[in-house]
Amino acid sequence: MQLEVLKIDGSKSGEKVELSAAVFGIEPNDQAIYQAVTAYLANARQGTHKTKTRGEVRGGGKKPWKQKHTGRARSGSTRNPVWVGGGTIFGPRPHDYVKKVNDKVKDLAKKSALSYKAKDSGVVVVEDFTLEESKTKRVVEILSSLGLKGKKVLVLLPKGDRKVALAARNMPRVFVKDAVGASVYEILDNDVVLFQKSALTALQDKLVGETK
Repeated sequence: MQLEVLKIDGSKSGEKVELSAAVFGIEPNDQAIYQAVTAYLANARQGTHKTKTRGEVRGGGKKPWKQKHTGRARSGSTRNPVWVGGGTIFGPRPHDYVKKVNDKVKDLAKKSALSYKAKDSGVVVVEDFTLEESKTKRVVEILSSLGLKGKKVLVLLPKGDRKVALAARNMPRVFVKDAVGASVYEILDNDVVLFQKSALTALQDKLVGETK
């Protein structure tokens, strides 16, 4: 599949790039996508949730009343879980949610996600560009020229570009990432994946190289 490389003003550059069939034209593997996305979301969790047990709640050292002959149920502490202000039974405890996915499955999932995007015309390639100043207005102009205004866009760069990243960070529907480091979740969660030309080359070289 070939795609026209666009200029940042939205016009055609006259150059075309080849989308590798091994990356953008495979039969998507939904199971691999599921594993990669589940792991991404799980690994984003902090796992710091916690409630106090009866042993951790302050107070309750004195027995509320004597054991027998009061007509009331026996109780050893006012921090018993059945009391108001008492501890919590089987409450959440801090723990690690990290899930691991092997590299072959990750690559298969990424290729599957990119193949879905290519099939749905969700891949756009633009010439390499940078910004003289980190101005959000300039990013808005570029996306408008490319016909992407109002869409949720993942901009993939060949390497980190601080000026582009800073200019786009105030835009809630625009995300800037390194092409090689973009996750399957990020690719699928956006309407359009906007590649800078050299970013497309870098990603394809990595994924095709690891297939060999």
